[in-house]
Amino acid sequence: MNLTVFGATGGIGQEVVRQALAAGHRVTAVVRDPARLEVTGTGLEVFRADLTDPEAVRPAVAGRDAVLSGLGARSRRDAGVAARLTRTVLRAMEVEGVRRVVVVSAAPVGPEPEGDGLLDRGMRGIVSALLKDVYADLREMEDELARSGTDWTSVRPPRLQDKPLTGSYRVVVGGFPRRGRFIARADVAHAMLGMIDDPGTVKEGVGVAY
Repeated sequence: MNLTVFGATGGIGQEVVRQALAAGHRVTAVVRDPARLEVTGTGLEVFRADLTDPEAVRPAVAGRDAVLSGLGARSRRDAGVAARLTRTVLRAMEVEGVRRVVVVSAAPVGPEPEGDGLLDRGMRGIVSALLKDVYADLREMEDELARSGTDWTSVRPPRLQDKPLTGSYRVVVGGFPRRGRFIARADVAHAMLGMIDDPGTVKEGVGVAY
């Protein structure tokens, strides 16, 4: 497939690029600073763009089979970037007629798992309170997706880890795995790539966790 990856220098974005290339896909990695992209390989195009301008982004998505996005705030100070930059990407996609997009969100944006114990509910409440601005931004991003004409999927992981790919994790469409507390960035990327051609995930939030 011919894929475009936004947020390609982030932890999940670089994993998406790396795994997509390893699978034989052609990848356009959209970045602000090419020096921060640590991945190389045959089939990779590095595209430098200003993500505040849909016109500047259009060449990066034109003719692609799907777009994957790791865009999001890296701290509370960056809250707002996920919705704002995703809006730019969606506008460019709609002009170019590209429909499929898979983005990273977060577990607290979706529904609580059924049957979780007091500890899990309490931990989610604490984290949601501490990062309320970040999660508000992600909710706004998901609202932008729902209003768009794209075939979107929002992947909602819990706490992220820097561990090797396992390929072994739970997926719940429209919900979240019970007692799902962690997942590696590499496995989130793996799940995103696997959902590109999965019609059951279109226009859905999908929980992923161990």
